[in-house]
Amino acid sequence: MDKSMIKGMALGGLAMVVLGAGAVGGYQTLAKPKEAQVLSVKEVMTTVSTPREVCENVAVQRQAPVKDEHRIAGTVVGGLAGGLLGSTIGKGSGKTVATVAGAAAGGYAGNQVQKNMQKNDTVTTTERRCRTVNEKSQKLSGYDVTYRLDGQDATVRTSFKPGATLPVKDGKVDTTAPSGA
Repeated sequence: MDKSMIKGMALGGLAMVVLGAGAVGGYQTLAKPKEAQVLSVKEVMTTVSTPREVCENVAVQRQAPVKDEHRIAGTVVGGLAGGLLGSTIGKGSGKTVATVAGAAAGGYAGNQVQKNMQKNDTVTTTERRCRTVNEKSQKLSGYDVTYRLDGQDATVRTSFKPGATLPVKDGKVDTTAPSGA
């Protein structure tokens, strides 16, 4: 065998190795799965709290405004009644003392009676009272998808509900929502 024939065989063998390696790589690329099988889909819900104002009319009782702050009317009426009652008791100078004492006691009693009446005198009004309440609701935030790829099970969260399969790109599941979803 001559040298050129050996060189040709060596180059031919090398070309076969290079072509074979390219073919194996091409086959592996062609043999990679293009879809992953979806095993289960579970909705993921999020609780959302929304504030809302609630108003209602409420009956409120307050002390009525006092017209006679110093209770003069009660003192005068009580004093007159006490003086009249005191004047019926006793004779002579005792009658005068009884009248004065009756007027003083009656004035004090009338004052206290008017005080209690004013304290218990109430007025009912209606007030609008508002408060903030939080309403809770559930919102769909995505889907937990369990899938099988190359004999391995895994889970991924998607923003869309997938069908029976998920697309695979570069050996990984593609979780990009398909157009129109």
